[in-house]
Amino acid sequence: MSTASYWCEQALVDGAAVDGVAVAIADGRFSDIGVGIPAPAGATVLHGLTLPGFANAHSHAFHRALRSHTQAGDGSFWTWRDVMYTVASRLEPDTYHRLARAVFAEMAMAGITTVGEFHYLHHQPDGRPYVDANEFGAALLEAAADAGIRITLLDTLYLHGGLGPDGYATIDGVQRRFTDGSADVWAARVDELRPGPHALIGAAIHSVRAVDPVSMETVRNWATASGAPVHAHVSEQRVENEQCIAHHGRTPTGLLASAGVLDTRFTAVHGTHLGSGDITRLAAADAGVCFCPTTERDLGDGIGPSTELVGAGVALTLGTDSHAVVDMFEEARAVELHDRLRAERRGRHATSALLAMMTVDGHESLGWDDAGTIAVGRRADLVTVTLDSVRTAGAAAGAELPAVVFAATAADVTHVVVDGVPVVEDGRHLRIDAPNELRATIAQIMER
Repeated sequence: MSTASYWCEQALVDGAAVDGVAVAIADGRFSDIGVGIPAPAGATVLHGLTLPGFANAHSHAFHRALRSHTQAGDGSFWTWRDVMYTVASRLEPDTYHRLARAVFAEMAMAGITTVGEFHYLHHQPDGRPYVDANEFGAALLEAAADAGIRITLLDTLYLHGGLGPDGYATIDGVQRRFTDGSADVWAARVDELRPGPHALIGAAIHSVRAVDPVSMETVRNWATASGAPVHAHVSEQRVENEQCIAHHGRTPTGLLASAGVLDTRFTAVHGTHLGSGDITRLAAADAGVCFCPTTERDLGDGIGPSTELVGAGVALTLGTDSHAVVDMFEEARAVELHDRLRAERRGRHATSALLAMMTVDGHESLGWDDAGTIAVGRRADLVTVTLDSVRTAGAAAGAELPAVVFAATAADVTHVVVDGVPVVEDGRHLRIDAPNELRATIAQIMER
């Protein structure tokens, strides 16, 4: 049995930040928690505020290569997509592995202990499968293991090149790398994935633009049989809604509902332009919505209806998506601050609710319902945030938690433990030189 012990100067236990928390870990889970006690002999001391591990519920690892390459000039999601397609056309499994392990290390350094990787880059440039049809997926699973974090690989079905007035467009160009040709072939390929103990396999429907309703049902059936989560891009842009209504006579959420996809394992990613009927459908199905505020504002998508969703009982989660930044504090407070701008009122979401989006709710949406809280029997993830940086210093006694959520950044994360294993110490990843690996790999990809 592997064991470890830590003493937290302050930690989040039972929803409150309390002083002097001793935690014992056995085989990757919390075995004992003591509150208000001095540091036990031999315990590793963690100065600052220690939180549960963060869940990044929506990631496209290869989009990290776009940072700084798409910020200048004007345009929209659709012009940004052209640059993204260029990167997708250049990747091979070995370069993707090197990029992803550095991206996942960057996430670990930001306190992310689990990532939901929305994975749709599957095949060779001409669309033919590799000898191992899951070579890209295997590279991502290995990259997460290298970085020391858990992963839910949301293997994505992508069949059509778009949705227009005349129906679905044929696959063309780089999209050939995304498609398996049919939902049945997709399901057979996904069945061959072999995750390790740090990984789960889930399913994703890329969007209503790329997957027809009959094929959605195949994803639903596979996920039901597997007990797996299902995610989908939903209503990210207004034109997506317009195209879906024009062709199918209903919104994207309505189309997914008619295909039987909406249930407690379903997460709609973005949901920026959901209507009231869509929110009602999601709430009735006990489904969730994943906001990615830094990407949504980077692309000019809009501001999603967060208070309406929460008011209807829909759980919100958070993702860094295109990795314009990798910072879960920024994603969390953006939900509140964006809604303040929209409503012209403050106090839209409580600090505790924002923290739940980052932690327990995000983990549950990815199938890890035993993570996201510091409690006996749960997965032993710890994220320590300094209270002495220029951003966090001076927090009033008893107000450390809101000070961290509303002012800290990823740079304030000092220590990260995942399943009882130290991954980050003193702000440094213990296995991967993330800055240098990112620099070298992105240069190789972008300079081709």
